Amino acid sequence: MIRVEDLHKHFGGFHAVDGATLEIGKGTITGLIGPNGAGKSTLFNVIAGTLAPTSGRVLMEGEDITGLPPHALFRKGLLRTFQIAHEFHSMTVRENLMMVPTGQLGENLWNAWFHRGRVAEQERRIRQTADEVLEFLTIDHLADERAGNLSGGQKKLLELGRTMMTDARIVFLDEVGAGVNRTLLNTIADAIKRLNRERGYTFVVIEHDMDFIAQLCDPVICMAEGRVLTQGTVEEVKNDERVIEAYLGTGLKNRVKEEAGA
Repeated sequence: MIRVEDLHKHFGGFHAVDGATLEIGKGTITGLIGPNGAGKSTLFNVIAGTLAPTSGRVLMEGEDITGLPPHALFRKGLLRTFQIAHEFHSMTVRENLMMVPTGQLGENLWNAWFHRGRVAEQERRIRQTADEVLEFLTIDHLADERAGNLSGGQKKLLELGRTMMTDARIVFLDEVGAGVNRTLLNTIADAIKRLNRERGYTFVVIEHDMDFIAQLCDPVICMAEGRVLTQGTVEEVKNDERVIEAYLGTGLKNRVKEEAGA
């Protein structure tokens, strides 16, 4: 689905992404892990068009999409969510979802004046889709609640719901579990698995909660210092010496070994 080739993103002398090369298989739920500052979110931002790369390429099913803006990638079915949810806080949950579909007839002043019936019919269909999404995510009871009043986990579900209001094909989730209680985290995990299984979504998930990664992801890619360190199953990555060193540092790693009698 996605191939990243020798990707670099520099901010002055700081190399946030430093020659990353990786592939995301179609239909997978791929985990992206690494210590803070590894370049994970910057990589997401470059792939999703929020940042232009310094060099390198991003391909989507063989098509070069390097540097395309987010709205162009949105139309191709490539979407991303953010660590901090970006809801329209004064609008209802349902209204937040209804804002997503592009090309709505009511956005044209001529249609709003002279084709009110067509506008109303399209709005009815979009509203129905939004209600189906809310039911799928088990938050239909919050349909008329202002989005700004939702908990952190409910806002993450709302962001996931937005991806369901369009023809999403691959979704990049940035720390979807951050600040979310375990019950809602399980609800989010179930929704991701169902979207993957029933709708064919491909997911890439940045997450620090390894239990959450283990529950969802195969394969797992580990980054460190802007590069891809290794890739494999959760167990293979967790037991990789390079991954342990990247997370713990050489000194702490050796101390852990000594305490374990290694």
